[in-house]
Amino acid sequence: MKIIQKEFSLLPRKRGFHLITGEIMNNVPEIDDIKTGIAHIMIKHTSASITINENADKSVRKDMENYFNNSVPDEIDLYSHAQEGPDDMTAHIKSTIIGNNISIPITDGKLNLGMWQGVYLCEHRNSGGTRDVVVTIIGE
Repeated sequence: MKIIQKEFSLLPRKRGFHLITGEIMNNVPEIDDIKTGIAHIMIKHTSASITINENADKSVRKDMENYFNNSVPDEIDLYSHAQEGPDDMTAHIKSTIIGNNISIPITDGKLNLGMWQGVYLCEHRNSGGTRDVVVTIIGE
């Protein structure tokens, strides 16, 4: 049994839903050596989140962003926590709804995602900056 843990920073991105599957694989090449296991991926922030969803059609990512912007509007008068601007509290709400971690099976050195699945960074701030991620692999 192997346990591997890597921490790295994702490139800064603008607000939206971004595919980061390739970036994870580039930063954790040790996945290639795991026959059977699990990758636990956690984003270390309260204003961004991580999830799995459609990896092919970019309109899904745009629709996800539109849905969350409509569901949790940037109306500063609605929130008392607004020191960092109108997207501050809304980012915290969205990250709580979506979550800060996922687990993905590893099979034969690859993340065992469905054909149309990819890992998303959900950036909820207009300018979130770099985002730190911890990937823990348990497997053999």
